[in-house]
Amino acid sequence: MDASSCAVEDTRTGFEHHAVFYSGLDGLVAAVVPFIEDGVDRGEQVLVALRHDALVAVEHALGGRAIRVDFVDMGELGANPACIIPEWRRFLEDAAGEGPVRGVGEPVWSGRRDVEMQEAVLHEALLNLAFDGGPAWQLLCPYDASALPPEVLAEAARTHPVATGATVAAAYSGPDEARVRFSSPLPSAPEDADAVAFGRGDLAGLRAVVARLAAQAGVGGGAADDLVLACHELATNSVVHGGGSGVLKAWTEPGAFVAEVSDAGVIRDPLVGRDLLQELAENGRGIWMANQLCDLVQVRSGEDGTVVRLFSWL
Repeated sequence: MDASSCAVEDTRTGFEHHAVFYSGLDGLVAAVVPFIEDGVDRGEQVLVALRHDALVAVEHALGGRAIRVDFVDMGELGANPACIIPEWRRFLEDAAGEGPVRGVGEPVWSGRRDVEMQEAVLHEALLNLAFDGGPAWQLLCPYDASALPPEVLAEAARTHPVATGATVAAAYSGPDEARVRFSSPLPSAPEDADAVAFGRGDLAGLRAVVARLAAQAGVGGGAADDLVLACHELATNSVVHGGGSGVLKAWTEPGAFVAEVSDAGVIRDPLVGRDLLQELAENGRGIWMANQLCDLVQVRSGEDGTVVRLFSWL
């Protein structure tokens, strides 16, 4: 693959979301550095979000240009993929009026848990919705074709209008794909999951239940406190915005304690909880807070109601 083909001519009229397929660390550097250099040479604001080893390699390859690039460790930022879009929103807001911008972001990598991978793929679809009709900018998303399974590479082709180096027979499915994915139900909770129905007067007792179950599962003190607070915020959302009641379920699976809050309410915005804090609608604050507090958060909502699933890694 000719790495220089990743640079995109400055004819942007809106959001340009591209994937590039590479092989190994050297292939990643070859794929993204010309794109970054092109932006720097044009005087653009550039943000690069990759995992630590890739950041080090890319920064070294950029030489003196690196000082004009912002770097973010995607291993930290994207541990919960729901936290990535707010960072891109912040970047665009900070760069407003400063000319064109571009970014590199790799939310999908080999070794992620299956549930993390599901949310990273959803995130890629949500990007097309989040920035559709907004300011003109470019985002290049690298995918390691030598390490990722074929079905993940096919998802990349479906969630990116342009995929350089793709060898999979999949076509971009458009921004509405995010709505379809958001409204698709999660797998059911285990039949033996603990379940507690709650209403307006049960929130204090619900906090105690979550604390007890988390402790029994081996969730550490600080993480348990965060989980209790997140469940409280979501249960409050259920009482205020979700029909006045809901159900808490909790269970342990390999490597994780899982708590789920569901109710009969319907969330119409697939981007709920992914705005900048100051722009959040009132009913999105609980999900935003859960995203900050928990290792991973899954949100799905359709005509049958809303499910928010919280993960604490063990």
